[in-house]
Amino acid sequence: MHNISICVDVTALSLTQKIHLGSCWEKYKKMPKIHVPDHVAQAIEEETKTKNEAKKKAEETSPAEESIPYVEQSARVLDPTLLDKSILERMPQPTGWRILILPYKGKAVTEGGIHLVQSTVDRESLATVVGYVVKMGPDCYKDSSKFAEAWCQEKQWVLIGRYAGARFKLGDESECRIINDDEVIATILDPDDILAV
Repeated sequence: MHNISICVDVTALSLTQKIHLGSCWEKYKKMPKIHVPDHVAQAIEEETKTKNEAKKKAEETSPAEESIPYVEQSARVLDPTLLDKSILERMPQPTGWRILILPYKGKAVTEGGIHLVQSTVDRESLATVVGYVVKMGPDCYKDSSKFAEAWCQEKQWVLIGRYAGARFKLGDESECRIINDDEVIATILDPDDILAV
């Protein structure tokens, strides 16, 4: 144990720290600074630093920052406003010229009746070239210098590049992709007509 004493500002002491000083507190409270053992001073400094950082963070938080969509996982709660909405309404709405695609997973059972394992189905879904157009951004196919007419519409099966678009998963582990409007290669009627190579 160190016997070094450090000078501490008396006004920075918390009630707990004042209690630790015990009966000496009455004598010390009239002094602007007191000498305490270094472990007590370090504890006081750490507590003061933590309080100041919390206070500073609270002051910096403006109403605009409170609307940031990121929420700590421990603070997440069920949003009752989403309960009445369908799954389709809760899916991301693409912006600009982007299209929301659900990749075709294929059949989980072969024609011979063999059940495929989930990893095989997931691998096929990752490398698929077929997708279902769920939603389109407001600017899709609006560039008249590039498109004479729309290449696809919502609720259509389309061919896309094997690894095209930004991939992400929804809460039910379904994969989605967001692609640009010019990444659509073709439209098709039946996704089972296309075999991946």
